[in-house]
Amino acid sequence: MSVAVISENFAGMRAQAEGLLHRLDVEPRFHTVKLKGMWRHLPTRFCPDPLKAAAPIQLAPDTQWLLSVGGRGGAVGAALRRKTGLKLVQVQNPRMDFSQFDLIIANHHDDIAGPNVISIRTALHNVTSDRLAAARAEWAARLQRAGRPLLCVMLGGSNGRFRLGREEGRLIGRSLAQLLRQQNIALAITPSRRTDKQALAALEAELKGFDAYIWHGAGDNPYLGMLATADMIAVTTDSVSMISEAVATKAPVQIIPLPGRSRRITAFVQGLTALDRVRPFTPDWCPWGVSPLDDTQIAVEEVRKRLPG
Repeated sequence: MSVAVISENFAGMRAQAEGLLHRLDVEPRFHTVKLKGMWRHLPTRFCPDPLKAAAPIQLAPDTQWLLSVGGRGGAVGAALRRKTGLKLVQVQNPRMDFSQFDLIIANHHDDIAGPNVISIRTALHNVTSDRLAAARAEWAARLQRAGRPLLCVMLGGSNGRFRLGREEGRLIGRSLAQLLRQQNIALAITPSRRTDKQALAALEAELKGFDAYIWHGAGDNPYLGMLATADMIAVTTDSVSMISEAVATKAPVQIIPLPGRSRRITAFVQGLTALDRVRPFTPDWCPWGVSPLDDTQIAVEEVRKRLPG
């Protein structure tokens, strides 16, 4: 059995689809939405025939249902649903008629409701307690330092709403250096695929002389290990996915601000702040008591209920 994922090729969208489907124990088969002509620049929901506007999608014979992600994925997924009769689950607000979907999994900050809509507090992901335990066993010896609590920093990148360039990297590095001078802590940093190389270099320059682990993309990816071993996590504000994965751990999470603006991401962070699950980043060591927050399982159970078998 497989599920066809209809989505643009963005890491965050793929991660949400994989997070849901892995917990459902079904195989995801990704079909990248690539639009042609003027529809590359216009909202796909207005397209009279999204299947003609997109590169051809060939579904596997064993496809059981469809999973669309984002606005463009939703428009193409809805067209495939009409063509094939397959059930369709949509992730994120599709910004089109909700009746074209069997289930919509949205976030609280999407601020939508309906009989086929469920609302969760975090993005979908596959950071489960079992995976964290395995990662901790693998990475603890490599990341932790005896007698020193561990701060893990997850860097995103510029995305059209927020900016993380050389100057922002320098300022983040300066704040981390200040923290290391004041507190006897260990530091581990990982960039994402969106992190600008100049931003990372500027950050690293500010930390010269300090004992800091910085992953540069070679060898095993420490991301899950950092989530599993951190005593505190700091995440740049641009990534809903990374923040959602961070709050699924037992570590308190701080949000590193970046220049820019996003109503949706601001609402998302404000919701987690109201729960005291996240706080703004400061160059101080100030952990607080938290519990893991993971709403992906809510979505899993709803899919099982509405798409039995």
